[in-house]
Amino acid sequence: MASAGIPAAPTQPALPSGPAVFKTIPYAFILPEILCGTWVWILVAATSVSLPLLQGWVMYVSLSSCLISLLLLISYIFGFHKNSENWKVLDSLYHGATAILYLSAAVLQANATITSESNPNSPLYYQLNSAASFFAFITTFLYILHAFSIYYQ
Repeated sequence: MASAGIPAAPTQPALPSGPAVFKTIPYAFILPEILCGTWVWILVAATSVSLPLLQGWVMYVSLSSCLISLLLLISYIFGFHKNSENWKVLDSLYHGATAILYLSAAVLQANATITSESNPNSPLYYQLNSAASFFAFITTFLYILHAFSIYYQ
C-alpha cells in the first residue's frame, strides 16, 4: 500500500558554529559590526567631549553593543546555541533593537560633529567626530542588514 503523500516539514538551515560563522551571510556581519563599533567608541573617546550627554549615549551604545556582539560571536564560534531555533529569534531581536539604538547614537554623533564644526580652535576634533559619525552610520547599516537577513532567512 502506498503511503499518503504527506509533505515533509521544511527544515531550517542549521546555525553555523566554528569557522563557518564567518562564511554564512547573516552571521558574517558580526565581525564587521564589532570592528566598526570599536572604531566609533575609540574615535569618540579621542575627542574633546563638548556635549557629554549626547556623546555619552554614543559611547554607551557603541561599547555595550560591541561587547554583546563579541559575546554573541564567541557563542556562535563555540556552538553554545546547540542549533536551537530560539537563537535565531534572540539574534534577530538583538540586532533589530541595536540597529534602532545605533541609529539614535549616529544621529546624536552627527549633531556633535556639527556642533564641533563651529569651534575653530580644534579642527582635529571635527575630523575625529566626522569619522565617528561615518562609522556610526556604517555600523547602523550593518546591524540593519543583519537583522533583516535573519528575519528573511
